[in-house]
Amino acid sequence: MTVESTAARKTTRRSSGTKRTASASAKKAQGSPNSEPELVQLLTPEGERVQHPEYDIDLSAEELRGLYRDMVLTRRFDAEATSLQRQGELGLWASLLGQEAAQIGSARALRDDDYVFPTYREHGVAWCRGVDPANLLGMFRGVNNGGWDPNSNNFHLYTIVIGSQTLHATGYAMGIAKDGADSAVIAYFGDGASSQGDVNEAFTFSAVYNAPVVFFCQNNQWAISEPTEKQTRVPLYQRAAGFGFPGVRVDGNDVLACLAVTRSALERARRGEGPTLVEAFTYRMGAHTTSDDPTKYRRDEEREAWEVKDPILRLKAYMEREGHADAAFFEELETESEALGKRVREAVRAMPDPEHMAIFDNVYADGHALVDEERAQFAAYQASFADGEAE
Repeated sequence: MTVESTAARKTTRRSSGTKRTASASAKKAQGSPNSEPELVQLLTPEGERVQHPEYDIDLSAEELRGLYRDMVLTRRFDAEATSLQRQGELGLWASLLGQEAAQIGSARALRDDDYVFPTYREHGVAWCRGVDPANLLGMFRGVNNGGWDPNSNNFHLYTIVIGSQTLHATGYAMGIAKDGADSAVIAYFGDGASSQGDVNEAFTFSAVYNAPVVFFCQNNQWAISEPTEKQTRVPLYQRAAGFGFPGVRVDGNDVLACLAVTRSALERARRGEGPTLVEAFTYRMGAHTTSDDPTKYRRDEEREAWEVKDPILRLKAYMEREGHADAAFFEELETESEALGKRVREAVRAMPDPEHMAIFDNVYADGHALVDEERAQFAAYQASFADGEAE
């Protein structure tokens, strides 16, 4: 399986010049008709390197290859998980297709002692924190509640309740500040979650208590079927000003810019200067989850316009142009990618089937009449299938 989609292969690339200077930062309209929010960008969709006066970064060829490898393997694992769900091996899957740069760039800005609070789509961040992909799939198969120790790699369990992890992150950040630690916390959430009260409460607490936390919003422009313009009249990053801390919008398909901006925000937090809101402006290329059909609410032309901004292809174009990677590197990575897909596939198929009644266990420590009633109803529903087979 290759990382290049058919539509993305058709993208034309400019070959003239490999580095230029951006005036202040790239511009992209979003929000009200007259708004022109700044967009931090270091790598154009054509793979051309640009500079930014405030956020710039100098990476070695080895570091660039590492970022590329992370994105490719994350995409391969994500694609395998989607296939496994379609084959009935998983109950659900939330794909990150198109958001690899936002996740890998921000995650590689973290130190080992920083703490991460994810949602349920941060598979690339989990990869960077050393979480085995098979553990992620175990949760979506229903055989575990996460499968990893959050304290072993400072990566919290996936959070399904929308936005609640931002409060957890803020509280944790307040705690480490009181302990005198110089580590930082990052909380991931989407544009849809930004409309939740929990997120706004987290903004208030973090600002008042000057908590060392970075709020990383992956604005993929669709909260399931609701577009961003149905949620806000201003660009999301501008909301931070109302709470008293800075916000910045970054090209979420530019792994270099995501790395540079997140690193800066984390360093600011460690210096005791409080929270930052980073809005990674990206696009959800696939469905919200495998139970969703995006063709019902968005046009194919919209997706096609974003396919030419593919985060993996733009980094590949830059590395090839600058001689940072050769054909052997890409061939070896393709082999590694297929091996990862095979390992994940075999791991999932070796997992037991989920216990149907386990969902009712441990809801309450001492039991509850309503849960008991629901357990009985579900047991009767499951038994009806067996009765049908007997007939």
